[in-house]
Parts: sequence; C-alpha cells; structure tokens
Amino acid sequence: MIIRCVDFETTGTPTEDQRHALCEVGWCDVAFEETDLADGFAVPILSEPKGFLVNPGRPIPPEARAVHHISDADVAGAPGPDRACMTLAAGGAAYYAAHNSEFEASFFGSEVTWICTYKVALRLWPDLPSHGLQYLRYALPLDLDQALGLPAHRAVPDAYVGAVLLARIIEEGRASLAEMVRWSSGRALLPRCPLKKYRDKLWADVPTDYLVWIVENIKDNPDVVANAKHHLKQRDALR
Repeated sequence: MIIRCVDFETTGTPTEDQRHALCEVGWCDVAFEETDLADGFAVPILSEPKGFLVNPGRPIPPEARAVHHISDADVAGAPGPDRACMTLAAGGAAYYAAHNSEFEASFFGSEVTWICTYKVALRLWPDLPSHGLQYLRYALPLDLDQALGLPAHRAVPDAYVGAVLLARIIEEGRASLAEMVRWSSGRALLPRCPLKKYRDKLWADVPTDYLVWIVENIKDNPDVVANAKHHLKQRDALR
C-alpha cells in the first residue's frame, strides 16, 4: 500500500471568491504492507522526495512570496497546475496525506481519500503546546535527514517531513488507517481553547457561558465551534 504525502506552495489561501493556484508541488510516498499494519508491526519505506515548480498562470503576491520565496521568474517556464495534479495522481496511491490536508484537498479534487497528519497528531500528542509540522519535527523528535527536510515552507522538504511523521505513526502502531481517515474527515480535536480570552486553557476550564458565546458568535473557525459544541454536549448544556 502507498500513502502519498504531499505539500503545495501556492499564490495564497483559497477563498470563496478566489481559488488561488499552485506554484510548487512536492510528494514523498510511504509504502508498507496493509496486513502488517493491521497486525501492528508495519515497517514503512519512504520513497525519494520529489517535486517541481508550477506556473500558476497569475502573479505570485508578496504575501505568498514572503512564505515560500518563489518568484514569478522562477515559475515562468514551469508546467501548469493541471499537469501537477495529473502527476500527483499517477502511481497508484491508495491514500493521500498532508499536514492540514483540507488546504491541499481544496486544490486536488474530492475523489481522493485524505489523511490529515495535523488532526492525527492532535489526537496522539494532545499535551504538546503546538502541532505544526516544524514543531513536531523537533519536539517528538523525528528521525530524518535534515538536508532533505530543509528549507521549511517549500513543497518537497515539507512533504518529506510529513512522510517521516506519518511513517513514525505507522511504525509505532499508534493509529489504524481507519482511525486516521475518520479523524481526518472530522473537525480537529483541539486540546485547548485558542481564543484570546481563554487562550491555552483546557476546554474543561472554559466557562459554559463562553462556550455558548463561541457557538453563537464565531463564524470563521468551524474547528473551534465544533470543539465548543462537543464540550457543551458533555456538560449537557448544548442548546
């Protein structure tokens, strides 16, 4: 079985009005025997990380360049986004994975089954203060080739680091495929409240009236709302 870990660099975050476009793709396959995973002793093998620049067909704005430092001149002769997605779809991957996979899925299509290593990490290491990919790389720590994992915020190194994270989860038998897919399809299970008034407080320590306020007023963060509803339901206080 192959899980293809991917990472995209783009012209920006998709919105309802503008999808934005790819300017770099990276991938690294995690291969293992599914029967071994079911028995709890799978030994995943990572492919060589690969990727290429993509011409998004539009200018790359300064806000995006400040993250990945890819310029319009860099992508001038590169293939387009359709070619990039066709390349990623080749090779027979059973699943695709990414850190915050909803972002990658918004560019890739609905027919793909995704594993979100961010949501999985929230479940497996809830006590960590952060679950960003680069933080996990050092906090766990991940056993990886530092040269292949740099620079950060470029598609190929980030896809490689994500693959190493997923391989560790698989090798240690921390979660089944079914669990990872189920966790990934739902809302992120945040261990702490991220909002300013009770930032970094455990949800159990957030007052009920503030949870109700979140549900009624927060419109742009569905993960936070879902967590507030979850804890209101536990308190039998969900309206």
